[in-house]
Amino acid sequence: MQLIVLAAGKGSRLPKQFRSRPKCLVKINSKPLLLYNKKFYDNFKNKIIITGYKENLLKNFTKKIGFKDIINKEYSTTNMVYSLFLAAKKINQDVVIVYGDIIFKDNIFKLLKQKRNILPVNVNWFKNWTNRMPLKKVLLDAENLIVKQGKLLEIGNKININKYPKYQFMGIIKLSKNSYFKCFRYFKKIKNNKIDMTSFINLCVRNKIISIKVEKYKNYWYEIDTVSDYKYTKNDLKRL
Repeated sequence: MQLIVLAAGKGSRLPKQFRSRPKCLVKINSKPLLLYNKKFYDNFKNKIIITGYKENLLKNFTKKIGFKDIINKEYSTTNMVYSLFLAAKKINQDVVIVYGDIIFKDNIFKLLKQKRNILPVNVNWFKNWTNRMPLKKVLLDAENLIVKQGKLLEIGNKININKYPKYQFMGIIKLSKNSYFKCFRYFKKIKNNKIDMTSFINLCVRNKIISIKVEKYKNYWYEIDTVSDYKYTKNDLKRL
């Protein structure tokens, strides 16, 4: 399998003092965010990172841990899906796609070794999110995720406040090589460079471009989008 880390974004929801470097290099307890997942990344011989914002600060750093850089020069006007398919010419195996602003337990790799498309989902998401933000913001930020017979049926829509979803997307997905290119062709067809990842996955599933098996994940997981995310992650990591 190959690995693609999506790390082109600016981190616009973080205040200016965090933007002197790419978001994936923000230091948490004196350690760059990206390095928290190094044990997971070490499972892959072929590692690609899609950079954009302040990409010059990432070059030497990512080279030391075995990544090949691809620059999204349009990072300010595109989204993660656009970044993902910049790697198309380099893809010759099944691919694992990971957001560059998340931290998770490396044993999740076991879930991704199956010969099919896999979407790990966070089972303990509600506790995690209410530690990150007030309940009102959880209701605005969280997205629906519906599973039927172990397969993804819907993702990315707003949740029903009277019925919270059991799971949340983690920013990790494994696609077969064939599925990656099916999605790539579909992306070119819809002509929307600003589409977000969950909306795109939802379209691919709804239009039967691909089918995705859902796997439950119960270990720790953090996402750094805001100052409250940063503070919660910084404190909670000390307890691990």
